[in-house]
Amino acid sequence: MLGFLKRPVVVTADINLNVVALTAVGLLSRLWHLAYPRAVVFDEVYYGQYISFYMKRIFFLDGSGPPFGHMLLALGGYLGGFDGNFLWNRIGAEYSSNVPVWSLRLLPALTGAFSIPMAYQILLELGFSHCAAMGAALLMLIENALITQSRLMLLESVLIFFNLLAVLSYLKFSNSQKHRPFSLSWWFWLMLTGVACSCAVGVKYMGIFTYLLVLAVASVHAWHLIGDQTLSNVCVLCHLLARAAALLVIPTLMYLLFFYVHLILVYRSGPHDQIMSSAFQASLEGGLARITQGQPLEVAYGSQVTLKNVFGKPVPCWLHSHQSTYPMIYENGRGSSHQQQVTCYPFKDVNNWWIVKDPGRHQLVVNNPPRPVRHGDVVQLVHGMTTRFLNTHDVAAPLSPHSQEVSCYVDYNISMPSQNLWRLDIVNRESDTEVWKTILSEVRLVHVNTSAVLKLSGAHLPDWGFQQLEVVGEKLSRGYHESMVWNVEEHRYGKSQEQKERELELHSPAQMDVSRNLSFMARFLELQPLRLSKDDVRLATRLQPLAFLQWRMLTAKSDDSEHKYSSSPLDWVTLDTSIAYWLHPRTSAQIHLLGNIVIWASASLAMVVYVLLFFWYLLRRRRSICDIPEETKCCRCIPTLLEASSGKCKDQAGIAVTPGYSWLRWVLAGALCAGGWAVNYLPFFMMEKTLFLYHYLPALTFQILLLPVVLQHVSDHLCRSQLLRSLFSALVVAWYSCACHVFNTLRPLTYGDKSLSPSELKALRWKDSWDILIRKH
Repeated sequence: MLGFLKRPVVVTADINLNVVALTAVGLLSRLWHLAYPRAVVFDEVYYGQYISFYMKRIFFLDGSGPPFGHMLLALGGYLGGFDGNFLWNRIGAEYSSNVPVWSLRLLPALTGAFSIPMAYQILLELGFSHCAAMGAALLMLIENALITQSRLMLLESVLIFFNLLAVLSYLKFSNSQKHRPFSLSWWFWLMLTGVACSCAVGVKYMGIFTYLLVLAVASVHAWHLIGDQTLSNVCVLCHLLARAAALLVIPTLMYLLFFYVHLILVYRSGPHDQIMSSAFQASLEGGLARITQGQPLEVAYGSQVTLKNVFGKPVPCWLHSHQSTYPMIYENGRGSSHQQQVTCYPFKDVNNWWIVKDPGRHQLVVNNPPRPVRHGDVVQLVHGMTTRFLNTHDVAAPLSPHSQEVSCYVDYNISMPSQNLWRLDIVNRESDTEVWKTILSEVRLVHVNTSAVLKLSGAHLPDWGFQQLEVVGEKLSRGYHESMVWNVEEHRYGKSQEQKERELELHSPAQMDVSRNLSFMARFLELQPLRLSKDDVRLATRLQPLAFLQWRMLTAKSDDSEHKYSSSPLDWVTLDTSIAYWLHPRTSAQIHLLGNIVIWASASLAMVVYVLLFFWYLLRRRRSICDIPEETKCCRCIPTLLEASSGKCKDQAGIAVTPGYSWLRWVLAGALCAGGWAVNYLPFFMMEKTLFLYHYLPALTFQILLLPVVLQHVSDHLCRSQLLRSLFSALVVAWYSCACHVFNTLRPLTYGDKSLSPSELKALRWKDSWDILIRKH
């Protein structure tokens, strides 16, 4: 039994020293003096606030991206012992001693470093030479913009890492398809592809572009798999189900998981509460939850309520009235009813309280037992402090002349009768007998006489209206909008019939022992920045819902004003823009987001060359001239697009072609590299948000991967003699030396660790559009 002890235990492992060396130099380039500068650098002021919120468990909302990236940065702060106590109020502020700068910047630096050997592995999996793979990795190593972005508390390097991981995992999965389907490694790489795609989307919504690219390539492979007659129907079905589970189900579940963990971590009330619904606010610890805890759930006749507009734009506000009346004549000469103003007020106030009254009774208190108000019931709303009835009539609103004025009725004993009956329409009801519920029910108030709906117009009234927001009556025929929807936020059962006692009651908080919880899915849907219109819903049924939602978020117009360093997508390709990230307070040392101009220009040229060659070869193939051999002539077949040849073969001109070259592999390299550039770049032309140079970095990464592919193709396929190949190789070495020289020249602006003289800084301003800062002494 112990015979195995007589023989030594031997463990063998294949170690690619190229990968080890690339990882080592990548870590060195990204981790060198990582804690310098010990000051807030550009968008660190933005991400740092969210890290502090995580440390203090305070809820926040960032409409620009999902929470996974923020959680990763916060993990660095947690491991470094950060307590969240730092005022992130300006760029350049010195970090206090309690801020673990090195730990906070560690994760972006690690992902930036590991992207270098990953680029090497991707080109190997595509079937290109070790030399080409090393070229791609070394270009990633010396690209100044990638170094700068990965050495700071920013998310672009993390996004690039997961983009590349998704592509690499899928290539490894595809390359294991022929000989080891459904093996452990096959499942591992397939599942890792789905996980990496979901992580890319979870870091920034831009990750959806690479995810869709991987889905497109996987769909083409699956289509060819269906046509493989060597596989049984059951086997094909298993293949399709495995891909659907890994590439569709897992990313969706992980996307939900990111928000689930986020909501567990940030459970306390914070400064962003006001933009959320009342139900969401009530689910947080503190804030509104302290006010609404124990409120009655069902609204009854005699209930005292505050009504918040669900739309929440331009600011969250509550239905409000006060003693002031509309002016007799507006500035434009139109007249009004001169009745009591009704507005929407963006602050808590006792004048926000209304009493739900039964039109058939005079009492303003709740019966025992309470009589609940249901969908379709006709009610009157009495302003709590002035006891006047909510009213609308055929008088033009002050700022929206095509809508009706809404007022609290004042009886001037003229021929203008009160019209104060409103029908309750519960928008999110589950049945036509549903009870009006506090916080949970979203309702419309439809005027019985005119069929107008109580609506927030969003316009600010003039000084006579105290700059409060206009409320109007909008005809139902003009369609549905969320500004017509209201919900009860604060609620108590009225007990006092006398006005004096009722005013005291309205000033006091309600304390009743009823609780309610908002489901995770309800909170998740509310955290998605844009709600869909009916047209959007119809469009979403034809698209993958998650992808459609992300596209709506990405193309949303930014509310931010134009930034000094914002730029257009056309500026990125030619590097006509830069961003001054940081300037030393006493010296001229500074950090700029500035790319290696040799690499950027060469990558763009390689893209043009690839596209021209691709269409040239495609045209010649229509004439049955195969410049690049088919994979079936000299390949070990890996199904569909992934093929690798086992020996030399001849093209139409009789020139020897490098092993591993095939038409489908050339197409796949273009689909992933050129396609990766296109899907990560072209959509920005359709976006209205404020854009910066760093938005181009994911697209640039794919361009850099394509560059060695084109160089190897030119060397192996277009250089027809050994002499030409030698000359071309010498040119490539000279070109790479130039790229290294540019990297070294721009290094002081990349690391910011060297103070340059004004003349040296002027010498680095190679383009007038580069905003290099020169101090005037």
